[in-house]
Order: sequence, then C-alpha cells, then structure tokens
Amino acid sequence: MVASKIFEADAERYDCWHREHREIFECEVKAVKALGLKGRGLSIGVGTGILDVQAGLKFGVDPALAMLKLAATRKIEPIQSMGEYLPFKDEIFNFALMTVTFCFLNSPEDVLTEIGRVLRRRGVLATCIVTRESTWGRTYMRKAREGHLFYRHAHFYTTEELKEKLRKHSFKVVSIKTTLSYPPSALPRIEEPMDFPDGRGFVCVKAVKIDTS
Repeated sequence: MVASKIFEADAERYDCWHREHREIFECEVKAVKALGLKGRGLSIGVGTGILDVQAGLKFGVDPALAMLKLAATRKIEPIQSMGEYLPFKDEIFNFALMTVTFCFLNSPEDVLTEIGRVLRRRGVLATCIVTRESTWGRTYMRKAREGHLFYRHAHFYTTEELKEKLRKHSFKVVSIKTTLSYPPSALPRIEEPMDFPDGRGFVCVKAVKIDTS
C-alpha cells in the first residue's frame, strides 16, 4: 500500500520517465510485443498504461487512481483494485501482463493465485522484471538504498526466482524475451529482443496456466 501511495502522488513523473528515455522505452516495447500476447487481456499494476498498452490489452488494474486516469487516455478500461483481489469472474481472460509490477507486490503469491483464477485454461501470464543479477538491477538497488522515490519500495528478483514462483503456482514457462544488454552507464540504443536472459536488464517471462484439475 505504501508504494501505491507514492505512485498516486507522482504518476506524471513516472509517465515522463518513459517519454524522456525513448531508446530504453522502445527496447521494452519490442520485448513486450515479441511475447505475442493475444485475445482478451488484463494488466495487473497497469500504471499509466504507457508500456502495457503495447500488448493490445483492454483492461488495467491498479490501486493508484492518478495512474489509472492516465491509462484511460490510452484506451485502457481502468479498474481501481489490488492484484490480490481481482474483481472479475473465474477464467475470463486469455492473458495477463505485469510489467515491472512484480517487484512492488506486497503478496506476490496471492496475486499469482488470483491471476490463475481469472485466466482461462491454457491462459498466458507474462511477467516483465528488471532482474537483480543485471547491471540495471544492481543500479536500481543502489538507488533504493539511497532513498529513491520508487525503487526504495521494490524487491528485485533474479530470473530464476521469478520462474520458480511461477512454477509453484501452476504456471509452465514457455519462453523468455529480453532486452537492455548494455549497462545504464552506456549510450542508450534500440535493440531487438533476445531469447536468453544472461546479463539483460529487462526480462519478460511468458508462462502458460497448467490445468491441475
């Protein structure tokens, strides 16, 4: 809840960062599009929708109303709610997307359980994170220790830690798309997404809901 209050107060600042760092944003856009998400989609922690809208989704959940107001301008239907309590019926979405949301979740296990509930059989969950093992993750963790407005509320994961949490909640990892092979100190450039996470800063893990019935 603390993190959501921060995003509530600084929604415009969050949105501006993506517009001001065009090359980094375009790299992330390419990675999200490369996931090939199709059908009726839901974003959890949609924020302003600036990145998530690239997946062609229609619905976005976020606790921060200021964020949702900006998401609505991008043709995303905004729903104010927590990821732990998704206000939807069972099995109605083809895919769910979380972009840099996982690290801010208070109860990631509860959110994964809820996502599993609202996804259809063989539905897809795509989770994009800044990995702890990358130079980007290490830089953001240093900023967190220095009291950064957003990052001080984040918990950064490795790619393997994320994959293990998905497996424990009945998701099978089927592909990975990654980008940002260069460090934050390098001159930004737009690059095509890759299929392996080693050292990459932005990692998207695509997993399919397993039928456990």
